[in-house]
Amino acid sequence: YVLPLDKAEVLKTGSDMTIVSYGTPLYTCEAAIKKAEADFGCSIELIDLRTIYPWDRETVLNSVRKTGRAMVVHESMQNAGVGAEVAATIQEGAFTRLEAPVKRVAGWATHTGLAYEQFIIPDVTRVYHAIKNLLEY
Repeated sequence: YVLPLDKAEVLKTGSDMTIVSYGTPLYTCEAAIKKAEADFGCSIELIDLRTIYPWDRETVLNSVRKTGRAMVVHESMQNAGVGAEVAATIQEGAFTRLEAPVKRVAGWATHTGLAYEQFIIPDVTRVYHAIKNLLEY
């Protein structure tokens, strides 16, 4: 089969928030979403970008317009990462539908060796707390 790399995949539909991610952090997001939905009674949509260039703006913007809240999760640093571009596009393309600022959960803005990488990339706890904060906004 052929996988359309320029088309994002909605892994899970939801109505209260959209989380956009790609790669390994998708597993982190899935675990955090499962716990948050159980704890807060919310419904969260999860989108896999699949590719970061080109990326599917239409799918992301349609989802955010539907849910009113957006979070971008990725492993690279918050400043100058892919999430900054995705967040800016959401802010520009869905501003009137947002109920809260776009939230980014990313790697800490510090350089480190591979041995310490596990301490700077987003984990389930950070994503869970970001979901909680965004829902309370």
